[in-house]
Amino acid sequence: MNNFNINRRRFLQTASASLALSTFGHQGLDTLFRDKPWRVGLIGTGWYGKNDVFRLIQVAPVEVVSICDVDQQLLKEAANLISQRQKSGKTPRTYTNYREMLAEKDLDIVLIGTPDHWHALQAIDAIKSGANVYLQKPISVDVLEGEAIVAAAKKYNKVVQVGTQRKSTPHLIDAKKHVVDAGLLGKISHVEMCCYFHMRANGNPPVEPVPEFFDYEMWTGPAPLRPYDGLPHIRWWRTFMEYGNGIVGDMCVHMLDTVRWMLDLGWPQQISSQGGIYVQKDGKSNISDTQSAVFEYPELNCVWQHRSWGSPADPEYPWSFKLFGEHGTLAGSTMQADFIPYKEGDPIHFDVLYEKEKYPEDVTEDRIELNAAPATRLHMLDFLNAIENKSKPVADIMNGHISTASCILANMSMAVGRPLVYDPAKMVVVNDTEATDLLQRPYRDSWKHPLPSEI
Repeated sequence: MNNFNINRRRFLQTASASLALSTFGHQGLDTLFRDKPWRVGLIGTGWYGKNDVFRLIQVAPVEVVSICDVDQQLLKEAANLISQRQKSGKTPRTYTNYREMLAEKDLDIVLIGTPDHWHALQAIDAIKSGANVYLQKPISVDVLEGEAIVAAAKKYNKVVQVGTQRKSTPHLIDAKKHVVDAGLLGKISHVEMCCYFHMRANGNPPVEPVPEFFDYEMWTGPAPLRPYDGLPHIRWWRTFMEYGNGIVGDMCVHMLDTVRWMLDLGWPQQISSQGGIYVQKDGKSNISDTQSAVFEYPELNCVWQHRSWGSPADPEYPWSFKLFGEHGTLAGSTMQADFIPYKEGDPIHFDVLYEKEKYPEDVTEDRIELNAAPATRLHMLDFLNAIENKSKPVADIMNGHISTASCILANMSMAVGRPLVYDPAKMVVVNDTEATDLLQRPYRDSWKHPLPSEI
């Protein structure tokens, strides 16, 4: 039996096969499984970089030929694990400079799982090298970075799938189909989104020497160079605005993207936000511990709230969205969804799909999000289908940009203290030169900020 049939049979046995068939169609599905594997490279071999590459290995014939990381210990560990997981058993080539890896120009696909401040430069360079890109969210740390990635994908005609995999989450796909699309909510005129996880790393670790196995200069790249106070990529970097956009950029981007997908929404008409560090004032963290944001659409406000302290407003839905319609409410999270009618009709519950029996290796994988694994597998299949059929993936780069930029604009609104209206055609904040200047962060030293006009 050839590789095509083995892999196709394995896929068709999964619990999510019927969903994938309905998504791709039989002809589209057949194109995913071929005798010649996709040649894959990975930039960023930490937690989520490995998570993404392992999910891809599970569902399609790929050969991970190159991996890159500035941490030589992580790099060595990842190379060993990948050799154990991929069918060929081969150990990928290893690099500490991603540009050297891309210079080989022998990759069909590049997965990017680095910290947020690296996403734009690496995505653009990968696209220019001839690869299609699976880019983790958020796609950028400023708005013009995102515009530049969109321009690069268009110019070089490459598929970019963004890691906003809620669009590929089986129970949320079902909820969209059977509740939102079926009209059970009626007119939807209010949305609430939230995150109440205690996820804001904080503390006062001392400054220390940089270990020999870690290239801190390259890890920092275009971002400001902070005094070294421990390995930043072990969760610590997310607590600093130098490298990302706080909890709004990390968690709101998922829920806003999901709501936009469910309700077919584009750019918000206006964005406003308020918040700050109200409770967790000790420690070095400079991201907000409390923040609200409003993304305004015609007769619809999408409201975000996060707190990294206290208890969640709804313990059943601590990180979630809620769509309020005239006939009922739909609540959704990575774990479940519930339709609650106001008067007529029956409640509907949607459960998360696990595939532990189909993929037993999931159970022993370090730090895996078991609830998200099926979604990531479907997201990878959708990505490959788009490459094969030269079509748009479910989380294409433009939608990833809108969701990312909207969250960045929320942080900008909080910083300047007023609502903002972004004009994507002119790439300016309307009638606000101060805010327009914030659309592009300053880059450090010799690093050059990508601009859409220069792609």
